Amino acid sequence: MAKIKLTKNEQKAQKDALKMYQRYLPTLTLKKQQLQSEIRTIEQKANEVRAQRVALEQEFKVWISVFGEEEAFKPGMVTVRNIKKGVGNIAGVTIPVYEGAEFGRGDYDLYETPLWIDLAADRMEKALSLDLEASVLDEQVRLLSQELRTTSQRVNLFEKVKIPEAKANIKKISVYLGDQQVSAVVISKVSKKKIDQRNAAAALAKKAEEEALAASSKPKKKGAEA
Repeated sequence: MAKIKLTKNEQKAQKDALKMYQRYLPTLTLKKQQLQSEIRTIEQKANEVRAQRVALEQEFKVWISVFGEEEAFKPGMVTVRNIKKGVGNIAGVTIPVYEGAEFGRGDYDLYETPLWIDLAADRMEKALSLDLEASVLDEQVRLLSQELRTTSQRVNLFEKVKIPEAKANIKKISVYLGDQQVSAVVISKVSKKKIDQRNAAAALAKKAEEEALAASSKPKKKGAEA
């Protein structure tokens, strides 16, 4: 804990800091909870998208094997030409939003390829689109998790360090100022007592002096003549 000045100005500064921490802490806590909730929701959605991708792939394999022409479809027949992304905002964090993609079709001889090749290409585009969507969702989780770590650190800092520290400083300063006030009162009383004693002694001395002067100024009585 840093050394603080035991003054009224420092006491006010510590009280103002405490109010600020207590005002912002609920907002940070709410943001932390919102981020945790959003991350869980996005992770669940990403798992659902990947499950769709796996199901589509299995269906695709079964579908091709029915025709007995598994080697007819080549992965290069479908390529990603452009990924469309928008921008979203969650709890103040800017995140990418998947809005689709543009695909390209490789050249192939219509006479030498099976009739179902175009349908297969459509399914491959769907599979690639699901992969891209999952990837963007992963990026959202990464960005939100990064913000969550920062927010959690701030919440812990306020709860476990700043607020207890400010309270301890305020108590320390209050005790010191209280002791100083009591000490000042005691010193004031002692000083007043000493002054009263000096005044009383001075009054007595003056009175004694006045009495002595009065006694010396009285005329002496003449003795009887012989």
